[in-house]
Amino acid sequence: MTGPVAPDAFLQRMECLLGAEYSAFLASYGEERLYGLRVNTLKLPVERFLELTRLKLNPVPWTDTGFYYEYDETNRPGKHPHYHAGLYYIQEPSAMAPAELLEVQPGEAVLDLCAAPGGKTTQLAAKLQGQGVIVANDVHPDRVKALVKNIELCGIRNAVVLNEDPERLTGPFAGFFDKILIDAPCSGEGMFRKEEDMAKAWQPDWVDKYAAMQRVLLRQAAQMLKPGGRLVYSTCTFSPEENEAMIAGFLDEHPAFEVVPATAEAGTGFAPGRPDWLAEGFARASEVAGTARLWPHRLQGEGHYAAVLRHRGAAAAPAPAPLRAVAAAPARPARSARGAGRAAAAAAEPREALARWAREHLAAALPAAIAWRGEHAYAAPEGLPPLDGIRVIRPGWYLGGTAKQRFVPSHALAMGLRAEDALRRIHFTAEDPRAVRYLKGETLELAPEELHTDDGVPAKGYCLVCVDGCPVGWGKWQDGLLKNEYPPGWRWT
Repeated sequence: MTGPVAPDAFLQRMECLLGAEYSAFLASYGEERLYGLRVNTLKLPVERFLELTRLKLNPVPWTDTGFYYEYDETNRPGKHPHYHAGLYYIQEPSAMAPAELLEVQPGEAVLDLCAAPGGKTTQLAAKLQGQGVIVANDVHPDRVKALVKNIELCGIRNAVVLNEDPERLTGPFAGFFDKILIDAPCSGEGMFRKEEDMAKAWQPDWVDKYAAMQRVLLRQAAQMLKPGGRLVYSTCTFSPEENEAMIAGFLDEHPAFEVVPATAEAGTGFAPGRPDWLAEGFARASEVAGTARLWPHRLQGEGHYAAVLRHRGAAAAPAPAPLRAVAAAPARPARSARGAGRAAAAAAEPREALARWAREHLAAALPAAIAWRGEHAYAAPEGLPPLDGIRVIRPGWYLGGTAKQRFVPSHALAMGLRAEDALRRIHFTAEDPRAVRYLKGETLELAPEELHTDDGVPAKGYCLVCVDGCPVGWGKWQDGLLKNEYPPGWRWT
């Protein structure tokens, strides 16, 4: 970008706010945007990825898993087998900060309230390391599709995906979560350098429109956080109305919450919040100085804001509903003993097909809690409240479904396994041309000696195809040919 494309009304307001700092801010719009990726530690350690990759990388200061990369025709992370293996997520560097500030620990219950397309969800899930549960919700049906795909690509096994108005979640999840992230919809001013179309579409009234949404989201999230829990509110905008004013108003309404300073880590370039930009009337305005602003002229990233809030535990937690795993809807009662027998046999058939397939193809045991939706099987995280009446898109890790009394494994199952979990494995390196041919959906010739099987396992059957030791999908081997099972919608184009 050679100069700012931001609207004049926006630039005038920023000049008024920033004063002497405005010239440096304006100059940042003449700089090239920065590109980033985050290593998916559910798949492999950062050190191992750095050994494998040929990408030119430099570390992002505020996360141990994030890196800047130089984008050119020879350095395109989205066009590489490692991307299809879910080894990293392409993410703007500043957008990595909110999930870091949440400080998620393995075993916790975590909510990503506005989750699509899934960048922060996948970052939080990596911190859980397969322990606990992450509930990812988004109100937009079309955006949920991208969320589901990214969760599956990253091999996340303990996620529940919802497509619901957050207000409907406050009942079943009252006082349930240890950690909550609200990456709130906003006027997007911090992304103008990255998204020129957003800058061209921006209107001055967006600030008030989004502030009204954000205020409601904060109130709803507060009801779902445990006493002692931690909540991070973030936006990618500069307006004080959507940032400091939002937090100051929330603190006045919720005396049990306090700000946890977000700028304590030296060297990150995070700037403090600006209570001096607030109108009068906020009793706790001074506390927003502990929130964080990420300015494009002060660090290597786009504009962001983040506030870390802690529930001090002064209020008693609402009594949670009895815990149970997410389950499929109950079967219709049978009309007779014979009918009941037929119904029981029909219900048993998919379960038997899954168990039989697992014995023939997996070295690892499947999770104990399996939820069935018709003939589709999910490994459901345990300990969730009843979700009757809630739009559940994915009640857990999607394993696959049955067809003609045979189980067909899902792509999500392949992506969530480790190479050693499968009884048959095929290993390609990223440089092997067959890796790309597989990702394009081609049938491959494959000699029997290239197939890795456990002792006593016949060669014919489903094989887990791996690139540099990490799964990318299924194939079916027979008589020297690997039939490609890579999903058409995922293929390399």
